[in-house]
Amino acid sequence: MAKKLVIKLTAGADAPERCSQAFTVAAVAVASGVEVSLWLTGEASWFALPGRAAEFDLPHAAPLPDLLDSVLAGGRLTLCTQCAARREITEGDVLDGVRIAGAQVFVQEAMGEETQALVY
Repeated sequence: MAKKLVIKLTAGADAPERCSQAFTVAAVAVASGVEVSLWLTGEASWFALPGRAAEFDLPHAAPLPDLLDSVLAGGRLTLCTQCAARREITEGDVLDGVRIAGAQVFVQEAMGEETQALVY
């Protein structure tokens, strides 16, 4: 089993099942003791902002705010630099604990030893 899980989420409310799956896998991995790094890209970028997860609703899925809180409490949550810039999101806009970083950092994390990377 990988000791670190890097997840890149490219979907938001535009693809709710994919979005929910990524957050669910990240939260379950955190709860299982796995080191987790969840990257928000594309439409998922909006979930780095306060209150946006509460607007998401998918029947029969865990509430997104709960999953997001789990990842923030036990993992790392990163917003893509370019995705943030395209949406005019700055470091002052994001939830506490969210960092903004680019592709170089993503590649470095994904290529680490004993790391599994998933893309949703």
